[in-house]
Amino acid sequence: MTVRIRRLGDVPLPCRQTEGSAGFDLCAAEDATIAAHGFGSVGTGLAVEIPPKAEAQVRPRSGLAAKHGIGVLNSPGTIDSDYRGEIRVILFNTSDQDYRVRRGDRIAQLVFSLLADVELVETDSLSETGRGPGGFGHTG
Repeated sequence: MTVRIRRLGDVPLPCRQTEGSAGFDLCAAEDATIAAHGFGSVGTGLAVEIPPKAEAQVRPRSGLAAKHGIGVLNSPGTIDSDYRGEIRVILFNTSDQDYRVRRGDRIAQLVFSLLADVELVETDSLSETGRGPGGFGHTG
């Protein structure tokens, strides 16, 4: 898959940190403070052109979560193939301390995937399974 990317300012391109990395690290294009127990949007200074039948997902970085309690609020955030605006990351802070984001900090990761060709068909009944209508979170 080829994804065209446009810098909207003097920012680094996303990159994989290791050969086996699934995600491309996104860096902050601006300084920001995420208040304790709060959230805020941080720009990356990047826009992408994702091919049809593909998407990108903005996901949290495990290091930020483990060390600082920082996550991506709408994780995963979906970037549709027809969106051409700046990629922004909505960070939230679960800690009791304000978190300072500095321009250039790695704040999230971008993962690409192909979309299945799905057709929804309305029906009055569904096939039976061992679980049946067992509730959300009730598999063990």
